[in-house]
Amino acid sequence: MATTSPARRLNVTQVRSVIGSKDNQRQTLRSLGLKRIHDVVVKEDRPEIRGMVATVTHLVTVEEVE
Repeated sequence: MATTSPARRLNVTQVRSVIGSKDNQRQTLRSLGLKRIHDVVVKEDRPEIRGMVATVTHLVTVEEVE
């Protein structure tokens, strides 16, 4: 049996408001599960999540955790 490495995770924290942001950026934050400033979600480190974070990189901070 192959051993799998522990899944990497990302702590995504909203640090800026969505006021004045484009609609797709607002929708991306909602789909990540972020509703207001200082909300934190833990997501799996996958290409889909990385792409969503890249869309709103100016509104969030990201930390890798194991």
